[in-house]
Amino acid sequence: MSGFPWPPFATNLAVTAAVALAVMLATFAVAVVTGTHRVVDVAWGVAFTAVALATYALSAGHGDDGRRLLVTVATAVWGMRLAVHIAWRARGTGEDPRYERLLAKSSGSRHLYALRMVYLLQGLLVWLVSLPVQAAQYTAVPLGPSAVAGGALWATGMFFEATGDFQLARFKADPANRGRIMDRGLWAWTRHPNYFGDFLVWWGLFTLACGSWQPAAVSVVSPLVMSYLLTRGSGQRLLENYLADRPGYAEYTARTSGFFPLPPHRGTPGRGTER
Repeated sequence: MSGFPWPPFATNLAVTAAVALAVMLATFAVAVVTGTHRVVDVAWGVAFTAVALATYALSAGHGDDGRRLLVTVATAVWGMRLAVHIAWRARGTGEDPRYERLLAKSSGSRHLYALRMVYLLQGLLVWLVSLPVQAAQYTAVPLGPSAVAGGALWATGMFFEATGDFQLARFKADPANRGRIMDRGLWAWTRHPNYFGDFLVWWGLFTLACGSWQPAAVSVVSPLVMSYLLTRGSGQRLLENYLADRPGYAEYTARTSGFFPLPPHRGTPGRGTER
């Protein structure tokens, strides 16, 4: 296990856990004041950025400078784009229906229930999922083929996520599309281009951590967890359960790949509900 600075890395893990918790607690305070817990979705990307920046500062003198900078910038670009997009999308709206349903289960204080079930849990997930970002910055091996592969996966993921979000926002902004299903552009190839993009981003960041076997071994759980969340957890499965009874959605699912992009089946544009 020589060659990887385990003691400094362990210290980093403790610090980044505190950083993720601090972001979530600050967001919880904002939510209590505003009465809207959907702000935690904005904090998701912000927390990853904060963890990456903290690790970049702590890993100075341990990891390869090129890899440290590349991973930090890649994480910050992904995290802040996502945060800005979610904040822009939520402007002028009330509470997210997902959180309304969740908080309705509370038998006591809704805020304390949200703190336990949303903020602390998301803080833990940020810390866990960001393990490749943290481990990569302590890897002293210079950038090589794995970094090229990881960068390509990250860039492809960013394209799917950002383009899918842009296409959906533009579609919904047109009054003529009210009541229609978004089945154009990337949305004709996969029902979840943004989730598929996230999937590639995190496998790309994991690949960037694979300069040696130690960081790969300690962080492989992260893209596996993210893949599960996107396909079976709070991502694809939850959204599709919510949309399942909408007019026209069954036809859309019949002709469009559920996750991995594939050529669409022949069919006419949907006339059900907008996503």
